[in-house]
Amino acid sequence: MELHNLKPAKGSTKNKKRIGRGQGSGRGGTSTRGHKGAKSRSGYSRKRNFEGGQMPLQMRLPKRGFKSPNRVEYVPFNLGRLQAISEKYGMSNISPEALYEKGIIKKRDKIKVLSGGEMTAKLSVTAHGCSETAKQALEGLGGSITIL
Repeated sequence: MELHNLKPAKGSTKNKKRIGRGQGSGRGGTSTRGHKGAKSRSGYSRKRNFEGGQMPLQMRLPKRGFKSPNRVEYVPFNLGRLQAISEKYGMSNISPEALYEKGIIKKRDKIKVLSGGEMTAKLSVTAHGCSETAKQALEGLGGSITIL
């Protein structure tokens, strides 16, 4: 066996349909496209979500709600969670950089301190936002909060 006498297995290959090569071929005339209509024309390409002229689904469904493109997403940190983090890692200064180094938040996350949970430690916290009750609780224990 040599390269010049290699052939594909019998029945494994088929000839390509030769369309639009005259009536004698059996595929002349309309060339498998049927009669009239957009699909029979040259240059036709169906648009995404096109439903044959029927009102498309995304237009039939009611529009609801609004998402502001300027919304700022915060990662919430309750006082109880800050307490647990300070005990686990032995931290008295909590900042976004320190939390990122410990793998608690992502690089660009913004932190907001909320008042849920119990707080006993005196902490110095740096965050992007803070609720009034959380601020009072932190300062009541002798801690401080810095807003970035």
